[in-house]
Amino acid sequence: MYMNISILEVAKQQRLNPMPRLQNTNIFSEIITFFRDKDEDKAIRTIMDVAKHLKLSEKSLNLESHWNCKYTRLQVFELLLLFPLFMVKNAFHYTDSTLAKVVPCKKDVFYRFMENGALDWRMMLYRINRQLLGKIALRNESVKSNDPVCLIIYDTDLPKTGAKIEKFGRIFSHVTHSSLLGFKALFLCRTDGKTQTVLDFSLHGE
Repeated sequence: MYMNISILEVAKQQRLNPMPRLQNTNIFSEIITFFRDKDEDKAIRTIMDVAKHLKLSEKSLNLESHWNCKYTRLQVFELLLLFPLFMVKNAFHYTDSTLAKVVPCKKDVFYRFMENGALDWRMMLYRINRQLLGKIALRNESVKSNDPVCLIIYDTDLPKTGAKIEKFGRIFSHVTHSSLLGFKALFLCRTDGKTQTVLDFSLHGE
């Protein structure tokens, strides 16, 4: 009986000491410090400067995290947004990228996040786009421009690439003029002639 009580006391003490998180929750602010203030880094520094001023919170994006996680869901989401900028093809190649030197997490962190079926990706895209479009509208070239703002509807093929994919089927590719396994992806984009943003997306079967 004494042994059982001791085990419970140890477990309770361990719960009171959560795993330490990253001190700075803004991943974008951390990344920008790694770039030199030179011409070859000007483009990436401009992008990161805009990104770090985005008001992304766990509550607004429904990304609340558990008390004992080392990396919050918001931090993982911010890292995923940076994948294209740092030529990271997917989570499997993250450990070999420059980003891994800043946030040394493993690929399973991203896999667990993306396997969550409760994430509202379209809502997160909408929240980010509202802020981006607001910043774009304040630029001098946008205020003085008389160019029309257009909407673009674009569809493309998403072939099956993994072993565990649900609800996929055969689709007809108008590019290869053949049938393949996968989805049809439909995108709604906005362009003012200088900047193009994705406003919405959906996946479809045939």
